[in-house]
Order: sequence, then C-alpha cells, then structure tokens
Amino acid sequence: MANETPLDRFKAVLAGTARALAEEPEVELAFTADAPTQSGKHIKVPMPARTLPPEQVAEARGFSDGFALRLKHHDGALHLRHAPAEAVARAVFDAVEGARVEALGSRGYAGIADNLGHALDVRLRSDPITRARTLEEVPLATALSLLVREQLTGQAAPAAAAPGLALVRDWIDARTDLSSLALALDDQRAFQSLAMKMLEELELVEGEALPENADDGGSEDEGTDEQQQDEGEEDEEQDGGQGEGEVDARGEAQESDSDEGEGEEFGDESMDDLDGQPGDDGEEGMQPVRPNRPNSDFMPQFEYKPWTTQFDEVVAATDLCDSDELARLRGYLDQQLAHLQSAVSKLANRLQRRLMAQQSRSWDFDQDEGMLDAARLARVVVTPGQSLSYKIERETDFRDTVVTLLIDNSGSMRGRPIGIAAISADILARTLERCGVKTEILGFTTRAWKGGQARETWLAAGRPPQPGRLNDIRHIVYKKADEPWRRARTNLGLMMREGLLKENIDGEALLWAHARLMARPEERRILMVISDGAPVDDSTLSVNSGSYLERHLRQVIGWIEGKSPVELVAIGIGHDVTRYYARAVTIMDAEQLGGTIIEQLAALFDTP
Repeated sequence: MANETPLDRFKAVLAGTARALAEEPEVELAFTADAPTQSGKHIKVPMPARTLPPEQVAEARGFSDGFALRLKHHDGALHLRHAPAEAVARAVFDAVEGARVEALGSRGYAGIADNLGHALDVRLRSDPITRARTLEEVPLATALSLLVREQLTGQAAPAAAAPGLALVRDWIDARTDLSSLALALDDQRAFQSLAMKMLEELELVEGEALPENADDGGSEDEGTDEQQQDEGEEDEEQDGGQGEGEVDARGEAQESDSDEGEGEEFGDESMDDLDGQPGDDGEEGMQPVRPNRPNSDFMPQFEYKPWTTQFDEVVAATDLCDSDELARLRGYLDQQLAHLQSAVSKLANRLQRRLMAQQSRSWDFDQDEGMLDAARLARVVVTPGQSLSYKIERETDFRDTVVTLLIDNSGSMRGRPIGIAAISADILARTLERCGVKTEILGFTTRAWKGGQARETWLAAGRPPQPGRLNDIRHIVYKKADEPWRRARTNLGLMMREGLLKENIDGEALLWAHARLMARPEERRILMVISDGAPVDDSTLSVNSGSYLERHLRQVIGWIEGKSPVELVAIGIGHDVTRYYARAVTIMDAEQLGGTIIEQLAALFDTP
C-alpha cells in the first residue's frame, strides 16, 4: 500500500512469523505501550519507535516468538490438570514449563534464541532477582526458570541475574538434579512428572508427584474438575507469556514463602483472634455486631504497615482523565461489549423484578386515616358514619440499603475481564437505583509498577529491613453512593484506559471501602469484591515475608466477616476466592461475571 509505514510493514511481518511459528492461521498481533500479553490467539507486543531501533525490534520479536511458541508447544488444559495447589510450587511449575517451551521452540533456530534472549533481558530489568542481596530476596520461580534454561539450552543466565542466581544455586543443586529435565523436553506430560519430582525434592510439595498410570483425559478430568477450578487462576496470564503474567506468578509465589512457618498461625480457624481483640467462644463469636455500636468499636489492629502513605491517593475518575477521553473510552467500552448488553440487561431486569417483588405493596386496613380503601366503598355508601375505611401502605425494609462494588483494577484484569466488570457495574448501578438502593463503585490499584516513590524513599533510607507495604496505592472513586447513575456512567470507561491497571493490594482496599460504608447512614451495608486473584505487589513481596499481603488480606476479611455489620461477598475471576471469603463464588469464564453478580446480589436481598 502506498501509505504503509515501515512500522506497519514490520507489524505485518511479525504477525506472519507468529502465525507460522504457532502453526495457527488465526493468530492476531497488535502493538501495545503497556506490558506484553497474550489472551488465546491474541498477542500484544511492545511497540517500537517509528525509526525501528534494533534493540526495540529485537524486543518485539522476542515476545512475539515466545507467545507463538507457547501456542504451539504448550497444552494449557494438561498444565492446569496437574499443576500443584501451593502458590510457591505453582509459580515454579509454571516458570519451568515456560523455560521448556522456549528451549523446545528455539532448538536449531539461532535467530529465535537471540530474540527470546532479548525478551528475557527486558523481563529481568524489573525482576527482584536483579536487586536481591540475600537468599530470601531471590524469587524462586525466576531462579529455577533460569537454571532450567541453562540445562535445556546450555545458555548461561543473563549477567544482570547472575549475582542473585549465585545466592541460591548451591542450595538448589544440593537438593535436586535438574539435568534429568532435558530428557523429557519434547514430552510435556513426562516433563511435568520430572518437574513435580523436583518440587518434592525442594520440599515445595508433599507427595504430589503425578501417578505413572495417569492419563490425560477421561475420568481424570472428571475427578479433578474442582481442583482445576481452584488452581486455574494464572492460566490466562501464563498464556500471556512472561510479560505481566510473570509479575503475578512471582507475586503469588512469594505470598506463601513462609507458609510452613506461618500457615497454621494464620489459618482460617483463628480468624476471630487475628486482630488482637478477644475472640468469643462458639458460633456466637462470628455473629455480626449491632449496627448502632460506635465506629470506634470496629477499628482493627493488624501487624501490617505501609512504609509511607505520603504518595498514596484517593482520586475521582474524572481527575485521572479529561471528559472528552472519558466519553471516548466509554464509547469504546460500549462498542466492545455491545453483544453482552442484552444478556446482562435481561439478568438486571430479573434482579429488578425480584427486588420489586419484595417491595410489593403491603397495607394496613381499617385505619382511621390514610388512603380511601376502594374495597370499603359500599360501606361508605351504606353507613357514611362508619370509620375505619382507610388503608396505609407499609414501609419496606431493604430500601435502607447501600451496596459498594469494589473492583480489582490490577494488570491481570486487563482485556475482557475488566470490560465485563465495568459493564456489569454499570448495569447494576442503574438497576439498583431504580429499586431505591444506593450504589457506590470503587476501584483499587497502584500508581506504579514495582514500587514507585515509596520504594525510592526506602532505597534512599538505606534499605531498612521489613519495611512493610512498599508501593504507592491508588484508590479510585468511579461513582459515589449519592451520585445519580447518569452523571457517573462515563466514569466507568476509565477502566479501559491503557496504563491504568497495575498491581493490587487487596487488604488496604477492603479497609478503605469498608470505612466508606461505615460512614453511610443506611442500616444495611453490602460490600461486593470483584477480583481475579490474591494480592500482588512485587515491590512489597520482594523485601517482606512472602505471605505478607495475603496474611493481611485474610486478617481483614476475617475481621469484617466476624465483627463488622458489613455483609461481604466476593466473586473471583478464574481464581478460587473461596479460600479467602466465606461467601464467595468463582467463575472461570469472564462472560459469566454479569450473571454471577446479579445472582449473588439477588441472594443477598432474598436473605431475611
């Protein structure tokens, strides 16, 4: 084409190469200014400058080749079926599988190997292994993936990771022999068995080695469906290769670094006492307190702290984006999800009918005053002096209700999940407003990847140990409870903005949303959390215990569910949130989100 630019031609060549490598003619490739990702056959790679600098071209090629090779050589269903449940073990299992795919795909192709090497260098720039100073700071998933890569390809780890790798190399070599993995490079099933044996030798799992007679389908699928659902939270991100997906994998890996030492201490059985307040005996200790108790009674005390709150922000959606761009993003959201509008609207109408049924008029008859009772007209005519011919409508209880939707705005929600969450929140706000129920829509993320200004101040202070939360949190108000839906609907388009979605610190977000609910005058308060995973902030997890954020989240949830009048419900997208929340549901397909939210809210309102 006459108007085709060099960048357009490069994109066309890159897409054609990806289709050829993946042997998938339907692969689509696009450029992005954000983290490279893959969702199914849709690939997004870093966009080089118009002048096509060689380094940026190699980077785009590396991510494209990696995603294409994963499509060709990786069986996602098989991987999910046999992945371990523990977070650390799961992250290592995913990382070594990625090393296998890249080693297999680059075998005999020096150009592909070079491209993958460039992509690895880019990923390691922000990996904690490059700044680790002690063995505890080294992410085990990254270290093992590099050591497995050495065994499978003979290529040494990049220089940036060498010091961190040296901290754990002897420890790993003393416990397991990685050379056996090269014997099963072409067989994912056999490679999984060897990988599970490696995890056992490293004491990351107990007795989870794959049975030798296990097949890859049939009854095994039926027997492990529930486990697949529980453990499938990272498949889409791992399909996305080693961009943003590895951030989440490392985060989840580090969440449970100290599970062996702390797991029992923070088990579900002790949630009552985690906040330092005296726990009640028996079932009565889990009953909600009366709503008329002073707010000071609800202030929790947790062993959790931020390094600094100086750079945190609570910001309105309109302050992050001008009105014209918000309108454009809202239009983009409506366009992308037009085919879901009718389905979600039907579900919303079902919710409205259910709520309105509870509002069906209830009357007190034979009253001295009020509205004239038409059924008593004969009495009025026959006996005009007869009183008690009026009726009074009773008030409905659930009108005095406020619902807060707290939406995870982390990078792993990018794409269809965040779009479905946005449109579902829109429909819910509109429906509940019709029914007289006020709705607040909030979001939570961080201001930066891998830290931000908080981390810079910590580095400047000489890296004090155990600094606590080490990132700048960003809490977003999309719609206030008292704000009409029509005025706030364009704000939800902000979720579609490139670069908004980063990392997620769930515990503090829950406390923030809870505090806003407690300040409301309504008697009944409902908090619904929409998330796709456990809390992940790489900067925090790299310098604290691996379960630091997850432990805080469990404490906050236990406190809200056991001691607060706020009703808490959660919906997990591809992630088993039932291990955190008592009232929760997990969905594996983002398109189920709209209906699931409706059903969960309807069930709440059906509860006496």
